[in-house]
Amino acid sequence: MNRRHFLLGLPAAMVALNARAHHGWSSFDETRPYYFAGEVVALRWQNPHAEVELKVAGDLAVPPEVARLQVPAQQASVDGARILAGAQPAPRAGVWTCELAPLTRIAAWNVPQPVVGERIAVVGYLRPEATELRTRAEFVLIGGRAYPLRSLPA
Repeated sequence: MNRRHFLLGLPAAMVALNARAHHGWSSFDETRPYYFAGEVVALRWQNPHAEVELKVAGDLAVPPEVARLQVPAQQASVDGARILAGAQPAPRAGVWTCELAPLTRIAAWNVPQPVVGERIAVVGYLRPEATELRTRAEFVLIGGRAYPLRSLPA
């Protein structure tokens, strides 16, 4: 292969690698929401979506106030209040990677960027039969407020 063919093929190869690296969220079981609360130990505030690593330890119970948090009207299509009320405790302690939304959606909801050492919570979903500690976040809970990540503000 000469240099010209290599340079012409490079953009296509980069797109293919990027597409392979990013995955859809359809592989997560949206019938069982879980509650993850803990200390932020790492943060990747970048596209294609932000990620927060939470050190979940100790009491895994879901505080009763989570079920009473206000959710915006835009969450009606996915029944946001039911999701919060039905959240189960995290299945186990550990450092969980929480996949958030793209930065444009996070910015649209004015989600405050957490910092390492801060305590936050996430309500999200797991992949069936997954062995990794990873969740796709439906809500981020910071400062007593539930920030939705699926919809956009009206």
